[in-house]
Amino acid sequence: MKKRIVSMVLTAAMVMGCVAGCGSGSGTDENGGAEDNTITVWAWDDNFNVAVMKEAAKVYAEKNPDSDLNVDVVSLSKEDVYVKLQTALAGGDSGLPDIVLLEDYVSGKYLNTFPGSFADLTDEFDYSKFLQFKVDAVTQDGKVYAVPFDTGATVLYYRIDLLEQAGYTEDDMQDLTWDDFIEIGKDVTEETGIQMIVEIANDKTSLVRSMMQSCGQWYFDKDGNINIKDNEALKAAFEVIKGMKDAGILYEAESTEGRAGALNNGTVASVVNAPWFMSSLKQAEDQSGLWRAARIPRFADIPESINASNVGGSSWYVLENSDVKDEAIDFLKQVWEGDTDFYDTIMLNQGAMGSYLDAYETDVYDAEDEFFGGQKINALFAEVLTEVIPVNYGGYVSEANDAITTALSNLFAGNTDIDGALEEADAQLANQLGR
Repeated sequence: MKKRIVSMVLTAAMVMGCVAGCGSGSGTDENGGAEDNTITVWAWDDNFNVAVMKEAAKVYAEKNPDSDLNVDVVSLSKEDVYVKLQTALAGGDSGLPDIVLLEDYVSGKYLNTFPGSFADLTDEFDYSKFLQFKVDAVTQDGKVYAVPFDTGATVLYYRIDLLEQAGYTEDDMQDLTWDDFIEIGKDVTEETGIQMIVEIANDKTSLVRSMMQSCGQWYFDKDGNINIKDNEALKAAFEVIKGMKDAGILYEAESTEGRAGALNNGTVASVVNAPWFMSSLKQAEDQSGLWRAARIPRFADIPESINASNVGGSSWYVLENSDVKDEAIDFLKQVWEGDTDFYDTIMLNQGAMGSYLDAYETDVYDAEDEFFGGQKINALFAEVLTEVIPVNYGGYVSEANDAITTALSNLFAGNTDIDGALEEADAQLANQLGR
């Protein structure tokens, strides 16, 4: 553990010079910390996370017209948020924000490495009102440390016109197994000449993760131990992905942009992804009405596997030593717990699927989407999310993804079999984490 913490801090310190001058908005000092009467928030992505938190600040101001408390949302790159946070925590809390956004996949790393740095929110919120798998992702040793934010309900997006050419209907795309999907994909490719599904050549972990979580499995077990070489769901995921490759139905894009491009230009018939991917599909305006979404397939031979999963998501953390900790918690409570109008707004404007259960009962989730042929796609996302099985993300998902990417590359190159690839990935991750 000591070696990993030192490495983490040194990495942050080495690149800190690149970000020490990152622009902080008004209401912050030169280090990005809060001035009097200001809650400083660090987040990334101006069009998504930053925009959502600015909307929250607007709602809070409207609720408290006589308050002189400001909410200053500082926009940084994701990498800069993590580097600045690590460096500040390691250096004694100087220059920290009051609220910070952390991905659920990495939060465990911060909670383990910097114990006591984040406020215990267990008794501050009614967590029964939030998705259970999201609450579990921000819980450690029985204490809840964040307010759950966005979700990544995975669905199968597919071109109904191409499926119909191969003789399939929307009904045929419901309650699928992965074996069913491969057979359908073979027919689609044979009849249309178009490959069935797209993934990124050097990063298929998004699909792997959605497959694993559909079984309630992950790279780490419930106790945080590495769970790769003997992971039944992970082995099944490798088998399915290799089966797609061998069947000739898998299109391997060179990049994220290439994946979207292949779908937009009609090179590929389907993709498994989250709600935010709709914006990429909708870039092809001429395909409006041709797309549909269905639950993802499940594994036929794993009883625990279901047609529901999640990929990605982040949550809001309050720093324990913030001078405005109580005010920051109150701000999150007033907006993020109970204000369904706020959740409607961020769903409509940013496509942000929140974790607050009551928000799923509003009219936004009953809306028909013309791009998807009038399908109530938001309702599908909400339905999927309530069934997602909680897992222990472990905090080192990025490191696990690297090991899995290498393993799949070796498998596809014919350098090893599936069991050998998983053993190599297990060893690589154990070595990297010093276990």
